[in-house]
Amino acid sequence: MQEDILNSLVLIFKHKIMKKFVYIVTDRNRTSMHVGMSSDLIKTLDFYKQMPNLFFDNGMQLTRLVYFEEFKSEAQALVRFKTISRFTRMQKERLVRSCNPDWIDLTIGLDFENILLHRNITNQVKLSFNSLS
Repeated sequence: MQEDILNSLVLIFKHKIMKKFVYIVTDRNRTSMHVGMSSDLIKTLDFYKQMPNLFFDNGMQLTRLVYFEEFKSEAQALVRFKTISRFTRMQKERLVRSCNPDWIDLTIGLDFENILLHRNITNQVKLSFNSLS
């Protein structure tokens, strides 16, 4: 009984701290841009890379994350998603250039951050306080 209550509390806590992302992905030639919203950005980007022809043809594989924003609530993210979705192409390009002027694929940084957060560090050196003096 107590374990069920504890599991419920953990789920509620995780739900409250769950982040939401609004993002823009593009193809390698920047001919197509897509605005999206996700709670797991890495998983969403993996989906785009595994199923590149699901929405577009081979020439328009949306595999480059060029912009994203992080929000604490789904309501905030939804408002921003709707706003950016109504942007013209020029407005979206300006938004991307404002923080990513070279249109670098930001997925690499997210992958690195994810590895650091979920990796068990096994090569730490344990020193006693006596050895430091």
